[in-house]
Amino acid sequence: MTTTPQVWQRRDASGLADSARDHLWMHFTRHSTYQDGGSVPIIVKGDGAYIWDSNGKKYLDGLSGLFVVQAGHGRVELAQAGAAQAAELAYFPIWSYAHPQAIQLAERLASLAPGDLNRVFFTTGGGEAVETAWKLAKQYFKLTGKPMKHKVISRAVAYHGTPHGALSITGIPEARMFFEPLVPGAHKAANTNFYRTPEHGDDYEAFGRWAADQIEIAIELEGADTVAAVFVEPVQNSGGCFPPPPGYFARLREICDRHDVLLVSDEVICAFGRLGTTFACDKFGYVPDIITCAKGLTSGYAPIAAMIASDRLMEPFLTGTTYFAHGFTFGGHPVSAAVAMANLDIFDREGLNQNVLDNEKGFRTTLERLLDLPIVGDVRGDGYFYGIEMVKDKGTKETFNDDESERLLRGFLSKALFEAGLYCRADDRGDPVIQLAPPLICDQTHFDEIEQVLRDVLTRAWAQL
Repeated sequence: MTTTPQVWQRRDASGLADSARDHLWMHFTRHSTYQDGGSVPIIVKGDGAYIWDSNGKKYLDGLSGLFVVQAGHGRVELAQAGAAQAAELAYFPIWSYAHPQAIQLAERLASLAPGDLNRVFFTTGGGEAVETAWKLAKQYFKLTGKPMKHKVISRAVAYHGTPHGALSITGIPEARMFFEPLVPGAHKAANTNFYRTPEHGDDYEAFGRWAADQIEIAIELEGADTVAAVFVEPVQNSGGCFPPPPGYFARLREICDRHDVLLVSDEVICAFGRLGTTFACDKFGYVPDIITCAKGLTSGYAPIAAMIASDRLMEPFLTGTTYFAHGFTFGGHPVSAAVAMANLDIFDREGLNQNVLDNEKGFRTTLERLLDLPIVGDVRGDGYFYGIEMVKDKGTKETFNDDESERLLRGFLSKALFEAGLYCRADDRGDPVIQLAPPLICDQTHFDEIEQVLRDVLTRAWAQL
């Protein structure tokens, strides 16, 4: 790093790639790929459901950035909402003070949330919202005479964030192992991967009862007097979009009530239209004690997240000198809150939730065409959130070993899909899957484009194997 003053120069496309390699520490990235001569993909523009790279090539954004860009790219009104707010009040904290945008957004979220979830605590990202929920659960039970209740139950292979508390709740061994020891008290139970639970045959409802009961068994093994909360995603992301079986959440709600355990619906991905409802718990008919949400709240145009808690959980903090000893500098940021309000206006005006509900069957049907390929074992998900699991043998459901998975996903699929004009995720956190979560503005023309690219690339992948 130079210590002499310099005039800053903007980089052209080639210079940006070199600078990215030398200075930008990218997230969840194997940097050896670029040290050995590979070029960092640089995305410079977005419009609607499409993005463009620094070479001018166009791609369909089949992942909404990172399950984020619900309203699509290039929404000038969202940029203008942020600019207008920055010109009026760019920043002020909500530590014992308030500003209009945070107040109005909190009121709006409370009006949209189910039951008595009326208390909104803002953070800047989903992992922080999960961290906040666990801390609230711990302090709540200390304040209400049950100080031993501090543990949490989550599900195998689930992803709940990267801060140490949220990472402890996360159930992906490869994400956790470099940072252990983690926060004690986070325990795992079975998820809802029906495809990989053959002992239940075709009885999806029986499987759902079994999967929910595994969480109760985990609570009882730890001792209900020590368990504060259960954290679950409505549709589990990692592992490849595991939807809940019929009756699963009704039974889970009963279990949590029976043991006085808080039910936390982690909707960082699933909220704000990803499944066709503002909050995904509404689609599956349950009322949690806490919702954590982020991503789609602003369609990615500014960072903001929230923990939405029930009135019951706020009650101990409303008297005396008690307070929640927790906060973030940028929580409830005025610019981000203004963008969120404008984004929710778009949802209302354009009916984005209804667009998902109207088209989700078409999305599923289009992806299920791929089941005629020998490499495609399962297509699963809900709304505009799907995973395609790849297998070596469809009859036995035999998966790929580690070396084969490495060659399939990182050696071929990720690059081939991108080169074919589709940005999505090929991942093996669990079993090898391709994940898709297009912007909520998408329709059948986009689904067909996704299917055509996947068909070509997966056919070539099978030929190579």
